[in-house]
Amino acid sequence: MTTIKDSVHDHIEVEGAAEALLDTPEMQRLRRIKQLGTVQLVYPSANHTRFEHSLGVYHLASRALSHLGIEGDAAAHVEAAALLHDVGHGPYSHNIEDVTHRHTGKYHDDVEELVARGTVGETLEDEGLDPERVAALVEGDGEFGQLVSGELDVDRMDYLVRDAHHTGVPYGTIDHERLIRELTFVDGELVLAEGNVQTAESLLLARALMNPTVYQHHVARISKAMLRRASERLLAEPDIDAEELRRMDDPDLLVALKLTDSTSEFAERLATRDLYKRAVWAELPNVPDSIIDAGHDALAAFERDIADAADASPESVILDVPSRPSMTESSSRVMVNGEIRQLERESPLVQALRTAQEQQWRLGVYAPREETERVGRAAADVLGLDVDGALVAEVRSGLNATLDEFE
Repeated sequence: MTTIKDSVHDHIEVEGAAEALLDTPEMQRLRRIKQLGTVQLVYPSANHTRFEHSLGVYHLASRALSHLGIEGDAAAHVEAAALLHDVGHGPYSHNIEDVTHRHTGKYHDDVEELVARGTVGETLEDEGLDPERVAALVEGDGEFGQLVSGELDVDRMDYLVRDAHHTGVPYGTIDHERLIRELTFVDGELVLAEGNVQTAESLLLARALMNPTVYQHHVARISKAMLRRASERLLAEPDIDAEELRRMDDPDLLVALKLTDSTSEFAERLATRDLYKRAVWAELPNVPDSIIDAGHDALAAFERDIADAADASPESVILDVPSRPSMTESSSRVMVNGEIRQLERESPLVQALRTAQEQQWRLGVYAPREETERVGRAAADVLGLDVDGALVAEVRSGLNATLDEFE
């Protein structure tokens, strides 16, 4: 058994197959991938990695399995899946996942190839575990897969607390010990036991509050969009493909961007925090549905049209259109009066938080500082935006009007 000191859970004891997996190259690579990608450009202390998060998920999974009375072979497979659940992440975590998915059709939880072959597969088989079964659990398949990937999974419980701890933002602090104690299986579904509507609400509320202040902070979104643009250009070069990009770590990608002529300027801007600024920051009601629902190729065409209209170079315009607001946690299941019910049926908070999400949603158009006014007016015209409040000047430091504007 190996005991590891963790910043969130204190001491984590790792044993069995999980201990053997720790020193595989696939797991060690996660030490070089930051959990929150470019969020460190907003919160300097947000330097925690996918490796420590994976240890936390393993720890919470072990506690949940113990509480649920799941032991032996089933528990060993779930613990291995919990430790390996992020092994498929590319560099900078989720920041460029959409880019690689367009080329490979794979997201970070498509890990069968990584788990079934190489050192990880050999280690699992040496420990008497089935790699395909572990990969299926990572994807959330089966009854026990809900613990690893689902509405009440231990992944969510760890990252909220860990992200809050390392950013210094208190909103993600949840009572994960109570959440684990109240988990139970009913007819094959993972639910919270009777009397835990408020416990489920705490998870929902934490995610809803962390979203605008951390995950969707405008600086994090701008830097993510710049990294995404640079990665797209890198993949247009003949010497690299998306599968190779997926297996890089953060330093690998930054070096590749620096050494490539078409991406070196983006790499320098990201390295020195010389970021693009907001030319447009438009609310949901002011954006046509055709823009919100447009695919990648259509959005790329809009970017070119905006650049032409603004008499700007194509690389000076980035259009950032988030997905429509969603709230996965609202479908968490709780026991109420002896029956399984979804949280959205029982909680008056759900609709209020949905409304808040819609109000926080923003379409962004980003450009170098000196071009923001020209690009903003061109973007409003090309995209057919209601320009009232959509065109922005950078918020002056110290004048924090709303959560999504604070520096």
